Amino acid sequence: MKKIRLRSFVVLFPAILILFGLGALLARLWLHGGEWASYSANEHVYRGGILAGGTLTDRNGVVLFTARDGEYRYADEEAVRFASLHAVGDQRGMVGGTALGAFSDELIGYSFARGTDGRGGEIALSLDSRLQAGAWYALNGRRGAVVVLNYETGEILCMVSSPSYDPAVGERRDADGLYVNRCTNGLFIPGSIYKLVTLCCACRNIPDLKSRTFHCDGELTVNGKTVHCTGVHGDQTVEDALANSCNAAFAALSMELGGERIRDTARALGVEGTLSWGGGTTAPGRFDVAARRTAPEAWSGIGQYNDLVTPYAMARLCAAIANGGTVHEGVLRAGTVGKTHRLMDEKTAAYIGECMRYNVTHSYGTGNFPWLDIAAKTGTAEMNDGSTHAWFVGYLRSGAPLAFAVLLEKGGGGLAQAGPVANHVLQLANGYYAS
Repeated sequence: MKKIRLRSFVVLFPAILILFGLGALLARLWLHGGEWASYSANEHVYRGGILAGGTLTDRNGVVLFTARDGEYRYADEEAVRFASLHAVGDQRGMVGGTALGAFSDELIGYSFARGTDGRGGEIALSLDSRLQAGAWYALNGRRGAVVVLNYETGEILCMVSSPSYDPAVGERRDADGLYVNRCTNGLFIPGSIYKLVTLCCACRNIPDLKSRTFHCDGELTVNGKTVHCTGVHGDQTVEDALANSCNAAFAALSMELGGERIRDTARALGVEGTLSWGGGTTAPGRFDVAARRTAPEAWSGIGQYNDLVTPYAMARLCAAIANGGTVHEGVLRAGTVGKTHRLMDEKTAAYIGECMRYNVTHSYGTGNFPWLDIAAKTGTAEMNDGSTHAWFVGYLRSGAPLAFAVLLEKGGGGLAQAGPVANHVLQLANGYYAS
């Protein structure tokens, strides 16, 4: 009997190992088969390094990229090709984190049961080519980024990064940072748009915030260093301080809260650290905790010091404020809804939204945004060389459910320069989607 048992074990044990290995292989094939099949060395689906089949369209059926039998083409309109490069990608793979990479397995027609058929599939992206072209024209050759999200679904309607090149012609090599998608992988000093993060942190940690007044004499001295303000604002509420973009008030809040609390809030809001979106992951936003009661700590809550953000992260934050504190992660496929996360409670979101609307009515001027029920925050981020990044972020309270972020790299003042770009794109988008 012992010999029979031993022989049975000798036979069964290898069989069990084989079954286990086969199961592990099938599991890996299920999870990663699409990645393996879409590898560029697979000549069944690539011809000379070019995708053999597959089509990407915008949400209205406009072709953005198509490949058939090793030949490819892009959108017919030149502005759409320039504007969509960093979101769609090109067949040379010069830009990372694109729809061509995110949907490569579906584009080659891969399925677990059949493998690849070589004919390719068609995918409708959430992008609107009309908004893409509109944003490209509004940027008018300036370096920058425009992001527009549907805050009820997370669909990315517009994602434009400049400079760019025409993928139908070929890559350029004459512009610094040409292959970087500034919307998701560009890190920029935020300036006063970061006051939204500090305000959120203050709402969480200062019970009497709304009843307080903050005094501004045009500057604030911190440990022998001067924090200059945008004006002399006198006594003001926190709502007025945000509308005035008062550095003195937010420097005081920053030091009262401390860097660790602001950093924790920034992480919870997705402004610090990396984020996942429909094309991959973003560059990591940064917030450094400075020494207590110092000028760097004061500046950090104003959006200066070492603060860095991506335009996508700021558009996402505005989407959460618009959506009652809940955000849908950005998606690139039309008709899908992004994963849901709660960034703040409903009361905080409502209050910050009211403050952002007050910014427009009190400081920016509703006449600069006709027919738009807009809530927003400007930013003019100071660089060491004396130039400034221009920011304008926010959302529409009614009409189309849109959140947005506009950045002009070294572009000047936020309201004067980034504001008109946002207005141009939002007028188009609201006209198409308000119903």
